[in-house]
Amino acid sequence: MTTPPDAPPDAFDFAARLATIPEEPGVYIMKNRAGKVVYVGKSVNLKARVRSYFTGGDPRPFVQRLPKILSEIETIVTRNGKEALLLENTLIKAHKPRYNVMLRDDKNYMSLRIDTRKDWPRVEVTRGIKRDGSKHFGPYHSATAVRRTLNVLNKHFLLRTCPDYVLNNRSRPCLQYQIKRCPAPCVFELDKADYEEHVREAIMFLEGRSSQLLDKLELRMLLAAEDLQFELAAHYRDQIDAIKTSMEAQQAVTPNATDQDIIGHYREADRVAVHLLVIRRGKMEGANAWAFKDQEFPDEELLSSFLNQYYGHGASIPHEVILPVELEDADALQDILSERRGTRVSLHCPVRGKKLELLELAQRNAKAAFVGQSDAGERTADLLDKLQAALGLTNHPDRIECFDISNFQGDPIVGSMAVFEGGEPASKEYRTFKVKTVTGQDDFASMYEVLQRRLERSLHDDWPRPDLLVIDGGKGQLSQAIAVATDLGIHDLDIVALAKSRPQSDGRSDAIERSLERVFLPGRKNPLILRQNSAELFLLQRIRDEAHRFAITYHRKLRRRKTLHSNLDEIPGVGPGRKKALLDHFGSLDAIRDATVAELTRAPGISDTLAREVYAFFNSELALDDSPSEG
Repeated sequence: MTTPPDAPPDAFDFAARLATIPEEPGVYIMKNRAGKVVYVGKSVNLKARVRSYFTGGDPRPFVQRLPKILSEIETIVTRNGKEALLLENTLIKAHKPRYNVMLRDDKNYMSLRIDTRKDWPRVEVTRGIKRDGSKHFGPYHSATAVRRTLNVLNKHFLLRTCPDYVLNNRSRPCLQYQIKRCPAPCVFELDKADYEEHVREAIMFLEGRSSQLLDKLELRMLLAAEDLQFELAAHYRDQIDAIKTSMEAQQAVTPNATDQDIIGHYREADRVAVHLLVIRRGKMEGANAWAFKDQEFPDEELLSSFLNQYYGHGASIPHEVILPVELEDADALQDILSERRGTRVSLHCPVRGKKLELLELAQRNAKAAFVGQSDAGERTADLLDKLQAALGLTNHPDRIECFDISNFQGDPIVGSMAVFEGGEPASKEYRTFKVKTVTGQDDFASMYEVLQRRLERSLHDDWPRPDLLVIDGGKGQLSQAIAVATDLGIHDLDIVALAKSRPQSDGRSDAIERSLERVFLPGRKNPLILRQNSAELFLLQRIRDEAHRFAITYHRKLRRRKTLHSNLDEIPGVGPGRKKALLDHFGSLDAIRDATVAELTRAPGISDTLAREVYAFFNSELALDDSPSEG
């Protein structure tokens, strides 16, 4: 086999590389001409899988481009397909390849957690599921579902809601006790057996064993009424009504009590939507959808990678996963999921019956999600086209970065960078800068330093260069940005400045109006006034406001640290040595402020008396900070 005859002279020599690839299980890593990983895959036979991309019979455009964009295919041999699956997931997280399915991390999956090992367990919201011996329930795919469940638990099951450090340091009951939602174990001596029964009932509710729980509660209600304990009977009645209402909100979709995840997908060319139906104990509890682009690899690879990442990110694993296609590595994936769950998990591709009906429902939802995402994508693409035309940009503004400078009465000057990709905020790309070389309130010089540091990173490091640079300000700030680009030899970067509206008078009356927002462009004397309420102006305002918000937040954080550092000096008995001991032990000033008395005493040189002084000092400060403002 040879390189295709129409390939350019410097095309990747596939035949030479294929000769060295083993016929063993493992992972293959595709790199482009810049040495960046663009795709990670796995197979039980590396040579056969890699060969399939270069046989010449695959019509997919991406596969046709592979010889032109690749510089290397690296392989890592594993002992079996299971190890290959685990390694693939690790490498995808590390390299974030362009053409792989990428899922958000586990902090997006909310669960409820009860740690029954504690003396007075409580229900708390957590992100992801950790195998730490506590009980987890979920995942919940929306904050609304979590709030609804917590509201029932807090109102009717009488468990504490406060964290441990509050429980251990409270001297009088809080409002939750006053409104009869907590028995106040922080203050009063309670019958531990009664509290543990409340915990067991809460677990029954969260596990979906509502019928059994209702039988218990109805019996208690009748007994309380017979004993003339009408207030207690009313409590049980309300608890029963709340549980029944919760049960009515769930739709039974299967006759058995099996936990299932149903995976549907819909594809058009390289764009794919995946839809997941969550069924627990035979009832539909939620759904979620994802949209991916640049996915020209086979559906089997995409779904295998999706499942490996999804269940590795903290989502609860059901007894059964229903799939639209058979997976080559199904056995290895089943073993991994079974180990994570602790019981056997099966992957099934149905051809008839109730499971096929559920799969078809998930497939229809996937198509609907695809259409919805496509409409949103087309609107965004149209908006970015309009912005490019309105501002006369050379580049299509796929990645927009906006910079703002914040200073306050001699405090450290800071800069912020907000990033929009595809017309939407890319919050993980946001950055802050502490201005180091400027003294005094010189916004122009500060802007020059921040932009210089940012653009130098795109020349020497792996930071992507923006398609459009937006500066919060007017002509002066724009000139600084242009000077930075010129000094660094960057001549193909679009730069604009967005000036806020300002008060103005017509000189003939006392009425004060505000000017329109203005866009300053290089080489143009007068600013450009975009149509008010236009989508293009709204997009620029959004990213400008994001940069401003981010700068202010960072500035406040620095001022708070400075104030907290000064406050340490004000505590009697805390000199330089003990201040250093506290900082070394806790690692940050915020951690000292949040520490309990017991935690403070663990720092070297901090006695119980001094720990109480430090705790009392910061808690009194917090009480003042958190008090509502008058009026």
